[in-house]
Amino acid sequence: MMRRNRFNQALAAMILAGAVFVSPFAFAQDSSKTSGDSKIRNIDGVAAVVNTGYVTRKEIDDRIAALQKQGTKLPDATTLRKTILERLIIEKIQLQNAEQEGIVVTSKELDKIIADIAAKNKLTLAELKIKIAATGSSYERYRQMLRDDVVISRYREREVEGKIKISDAEVDNFIADRNRAVAGGGKPTRSAPAAKGEPEEIDVAQIFVPADAGAGAGAQADAKKKAESLLREARGDVDFLQLGAMAAKDNPKIKFQELGYRTPDRLPQLFYEAVRNTGSGQVANAVVKSPAGYHVLKVLDRRALVAGAPEPQQAAPQEASSTPQNIMVTQTLSRHILLRSRAGLTDQDAERRLAGYRDQVRAKTADFGELAKKYSEDGSAANGGNLGWMGPGDLVPEFDQAMNRLQIGEVSNPVKTEFGWHLIQVLERREAQLTAEKQRQFARAAIRERKFEQAYQDWLRELRDTATVKILNAEDAATSAPR
Repeated sequence: MMRRNRFNQALAAMILAGAVFVSPFAFAQDSSKTSGDSKIRNIDGVAAVVNTGYVTRKEIDDRIAALQKQGTKLPDATTLRKTILERLIIEKIQLQNAEQEGIVVTSKELDKIIADIAAKNKLTLAELKIKIAATGSSYERYRQMLRDDVVISRYREREVEGKIKISDAEVDNFIADRNRAVAGGGKPTRSAPAAKGEPEEIDVAQIFVPADAGAGAGAQADAKKKAESLLREARGDVDFLQLGAMAAKDNPKIKFQELGYRTPDRLPQLFYEAVRNTGSGQVANAVVKSPAGYHVLKVLDRRALVAGAPEPQQAAPQEASSTPQNIMVTQTLSRHILLRSRAGLTDQDAERRLAGYRDQVRAKTADFGELAKKYSEDGSAANGGNLGWMGPGDLVPEFDQAMNRLQIGEVSNPVKTEFGWHLIQVLERREAQLTAEKQRQFARAAIRERKFEQAYQDWLRELRDTATVKILNAEDAATSAPR
C-alpha cells in the first residue's frame, strides 16, 4: 500500500467545490485614486491594478456568481466584494511571481490532473465537461483556472516550505519533551499545580477544522461534524498528538498545533474560557467555535508560574540525547482482500463480491484468510491477506480510517481506495516504540506542522506588502469587462 498524493486530493476537492478562500488581509485598501485610474476603471472595468497586471470587476462578479449557485450563505455585498477582491489580488501576485520563477504546468500534466479529478469523482471526462458546463463555465476556462491553482499551489509549497527551518536541537528537545510526557509507563507526568490564586501557565494543544464565515450551511455543518467526531476520539484512550497528526494527514486543511506553555492572558480568549476549568491531561468539554472554524482543545499540562524558570524548549540538547527515546504509536495488525480496479470490474460488482465475502466471515461459514488466499488480487494473498504491523501514515487515508474504526476481529464493509476495493479485518493492536530514525521523522513533521501556519501567514503578508497595488472602484458590478 502506498500513501496518496495529498496535493491532488486536496486540489480535486477545492476545484469541485468551487471554494473561495478569505484572505487574512481582506479589506486592505489603497486610497490613492487619480483621473488616470478612473479612466482605466470606466473603460476596462478594472477593479485593481496589481504590479503589471490587473483584477477586473468581472472576475469579482464571476466568483460571487459561483458562490450564489452553490447556495452559500454570503455576507453583505460590500464586504463580500472587498473580500473576494483581496483574494484575487493575492492570487494575481502569486501567479506573477511564479511565472518569474519559471513555475509552469504543461498541458500533459494538466490532462493527467483533470483525469485524476474525474476518476476520483467517478466521472468520465465527458461527464466532467457536462458538469462544468452546468455551472455556466466553459471547459477551457476550467482548465485555465485549474492551471492557475496548480501553479499557485506549487509556488506556495516551495516558498513556504523553504522558510521553515527546523534545527537538530529542536528535534532533540521535542523528543525529550515527549519522553518526559510518557515517563512512568506511558502515563503523562504532571507539573506542580499552581495554588489557588497563584499565577499559572497552561500548555494547550488544538486540532483545528477550518470553516470560513462565508461558507455555506452545509460546509459549516460538515466542519462541525468532523470536529465533534475528533472530540469524541480525543476523549478516548488515544494520543492527542497522534490523533491530530493523523487528522492533518488525512485532510491537509486540518491543522494540529501545540501552543506551548502560556499564561492565560497569552491564550486566545475563546480558548481560555473553554479550558479555564479543565484539568491537566483533559479534553475541553465541547468544540470551540471561532470565526475561522472549529477547535478541539486539550490541556496537556498546567503548572505554577515560576519567575525566571526556563521554557521547556530551552532544555539543553544533551538532555535529550541521554534520555531514552519513548515516542509511542499505535500499530495495527490487519489483513485484507483486494479487488483491483480494472476494465470489466465495475464498482458495483466489486462491492457486491466483497459484501458476499464479508457476510460469509460474519456468519462463520468461511475463514477470512482462506478467502484472501483464493480471491485477493494483492501480493499479500499468499499470506492470507496479512499486511503486518502498520502505524500512522503507512497506509492510504481511506484504508487507514476504515481500519482504525474497527474493533479487533471485526470485518469492514467494502472500502474504496486508489488501488481498488478492500475488505479489511483487524487482528490485533499494540503500542510500539518508534525507531530512532522514525522518531526524528515524527518529531520533525510535528514541528513543521506547528510552524507552517505562521510561516504561511508571514509569507502572504510579505507578498502583499512588497507588491504595487492600486485599488480602484471595485464596489460596482461590471457592465463589460475583459476576461
